[in-house]
Amino acid sequence: MQLTSSAFSAGSVIPRRFTCDGEDESPPLSWTGAPAGTRSFALLCDDPDAPAGTWHHWAAYDIPAAETAFAAGAAQQPGRPGFKQAINDFQRPGYGGPCPPPRHGPHRYHFRLLALSVDRLAVMTSPSCRDVESESRKHLLAEAVLVGTFER
Repeated sequence: MQLTSSAFSAGSVIPRRFTCDGEDESPPLSWTGAPAGTRSFALLCDDPDAPAGTWHHWAAYDIPAAETAFAAGAAQQPGRPGFKQAINDFQRPGYGGPCPPPRHGPHRYHFRLLALSVDRLAVMTSPSCRDVESESRKHLLAEAVLVGTFER
């Protein structure tokens, strides 16, 4: 399985538009090669370089298996049918873009697509990103990772 973005390539800088210094929009993402038996996807974004430990920026889940892409800003479309979003570490639902402390050096942002063997995750209403990841791991068929960087 492969996860890509038309906005940045693996290992490169995430454009300002998709960060807290820009429009804070979720980047465009597309994927291919989901394994047989995939019934849904979860999409996670986190920063393992955050000063207090991994910072969870986004978790979209219950993404239908037929879906193969998210347009730029997909997370900011309230009520968009087709997927749900967890509460991120900014304490709000949806996407919170890269926003590392100034002069902290480059941070790596891991966008991870999880192919799952279930249609829906058994999570509470308004789960955290950690809850979504934990439940997703129980049904994981495959995982693809795209890493971008950003510093302030």
